Amino acid sequence: MKLILAIVQDKDGGRLSNEFVDAGIRATKLSTTGGFLKAGNTTFIIGIEEERIDEVLDLIRRNCQSREQFMTPPVSLDISMETSMPYPVEVQVGGATVFVLPVDQFQQF
Repeated sequence: MKLILAIVQDKDGGRLSNEFVDAGIRATKLSTTGGFLKAGNTTFIIGIEEERIDEVLDLIRRNCQSREQFMTPPVSLDISMETSMPYPVEVQVGGATVFVLPVDQFQQF
């Protein structure tokens, strides 16, 4: 038994959740925020048998592609008034951050 923590962009979370349901993969879905962009993410917590890990990772890989997006860096209040406003920069968003952890014990009541 393994525990998979998968952090994906909100834009990909709904579609991935549907794919998990279709594949009979039970997942807990949490709404999270973080990262450089301070954007909404979805974190999935999945307890899965070792022989199905590749199946889960494949679903995540197919549904959570990274892409380029323009964003304006946040303005710091510590800057002097002489500094001009920041310009939008292109950043890579999306994809997934996935942790696969061992599970010492699993019980379901």
